[in-house]
Amino acid sequence: MPASQSRARARDRNNVLNRAEFLSLNQPPKGGPEPRSSGRKASGPSAQPPPAGDGARERRQSQQLPEEDCMQLNPSFKGIAFNSLLAIDICMSKRLGVCAGRAASWASARSMVKLIGITGHGIPWIGGTILCLVKSSTLAGQEVLMNLLLALLLDIMTVAGVQKLIKRRGPYETSPSLLDYLTMDVYAFPAGHASRAAMVSKFFLSHLVLAVPLRVLLVLWALCVGLSRVMIGRHHVTDVLSGFVIGYLQFRLVELVWMPSSTCQMLISAW
Repeated sequence: MPASQSRARARDRNNVLNRAEFLSLNQPPKGGPEPRSSGRKASGPSAQPPPAGDGARERRQSQQLPEEDCMQLNPSFKGIAFNSLLAIDICMSKRLGVCAGRAASWASARSMVKLIGITGHGIPWIGGTILCLVKSSTLAGQEVLMNLLLALLLDIMTVAGVQKLIKRRGPYETSPSLLDYLTMDVYAFPAGHASRAAMVSKFFLSHLVLAVPLRVLLVLWALCVGLSRVMIGRHHVTDVLSGFVIGYLQFRLVELVWMPSSTCQMLISAW
């Protein structure tokens, strides 16, 4: 037993890491490195140790920073896919914005394209529906027109609410017109003209007896209204597609809450 202890002591003496200059390597690191100071360490009652809360806070921050860096350097697959689709949407919208400004390639056709977009505006449709409602003398016509007026008002309120919530800007810095401000259609997502065109075309296809050429023209008109908003640089492609979807959903909602002729007559008489 004494022989084994003497051999262990000799082994410790021969170990290089047991020297004084290498003792710090054998000790576990504590907190963080001490700051270098040019003077001597303060001693006495004036030298107080730093509060334990600061050291714990610094350790927590040092442990959180690598995790945050990893999150920034390694984004999720969902984030990569969303950013890629957003970049494709912006690129396509800028390429299709051929009438966005005076220096655009199709600047000469800007007035005609804007006129196509005005045909899907809410103010002309609401005014025309009210005028037809006043001139109508049949109960069936008044019922259809009253429900169409309800659908148009629902479209304006829905689009204005979603745009105010999302607040997405268009691909080009184009200011809304006076009619857009009247219907609170000042942001890009969703496209109010596209939702209105989709809802009106679906409404007419369901409640009016139209020939096949007129039905085809009605669908083409809705598509041209949505495309015109992209061509003048007012909306992105996804804004128009979302507008088409919202317009169809609004039509389905109006079908569910369809007002009968008696209710329409009561509203007309009260008005």
